[in-house]
Amino acid sequence: MLACPTASADRQLDPELKQVIATAISAGECFSDKYDAEVWYKLMEPRLRRYVNDHAERVAILKHTYCESRVAQLPAELVLAVMDVESSFNRWAVSSAGAQGLMQVMPFWPEQLGMRRHQLMDVQSNIRMGCAILKYYYDREKRDVRKALARYNGSVGRREYPDMVIGRWTSRWRS
Repeated sequence: MLACPTASADRQLDPELKQVIATAISAGECFSDKYDAEVWYKLMEPRLRRYVNDHAERVAILKHTYCESRVAQLPAELVLAVMDVESSFNRWAVSSAGAQGLMQVMPFWPEQLGMRRHQLMDVQSNIRMGCAILKYYYDREKRDVRKALARYNGSVGRREYPDMVIGRWTSRWRS
């Protein structure tokens, strides 16, 4: 019998994550090729429109996803799939475990990093912290996306969450 996911979850408590997230927060803007970024926006914006009505918010989500995923060296489309599953792109989402925002980051991170909790609802801050956490687990799991996703979600040893994210990544978000 599998243990309850919350009982076996890392719950983003790894001590090394504090430095990883602090580094990500202090990182600057991405300097990707503007042509590639424009093509990516044009492909992704219509897909995101069905989830986010506000144009300015859609553009902010896409911009910060593109930039933060590049900084973390993760596929931007994978990051979109995580947000799709975690919050359905609701920046105000709060889980039963207390995770917040687009990428459902645990609320103790801002306080540990000298930030305020409300910053988890900020599009850029949430995506930056979420990408840093996902990248940490991706590296820790030796680039195994499924294992990294399970660790990110706190469902180690279970396939439902990684399968759902990978399914969305391949069916909705891959360019």
